[in-house]
Amino acid sequence: MNIFRLAFELFILYLVYKLVFDLIIPVAKTTKQVKKQFVDMSAQMEEKMNEQRQQNTTFNTTKATTQPTAKSDDYIDFEEIK
Repeated sequence: MNIFRLAFELFILYLVYKLVFDLIIPVAKTTKQVKKQFVDMSAQMEEKMNEQRQQNTTFNTTKATTQPTAKSDDYIDFEEIK
């Protein structure tokens, strides 16, 4: 009967080994990698947003300074024709 108990214990150890090395460790590695990718992606998005913000502010300031002021003689009265 001792041999059956030993075989059973070895089988259980084999199952635990397969569980740990085929499921738990790969899932942990994948989770770590996905978290790293999310952090990298959010940093890249933040950089892009900052660049766009800078471009918008420079565009708005140049647009504001280059706009000519409206003159009063530029306006032509419209007369309705009957």
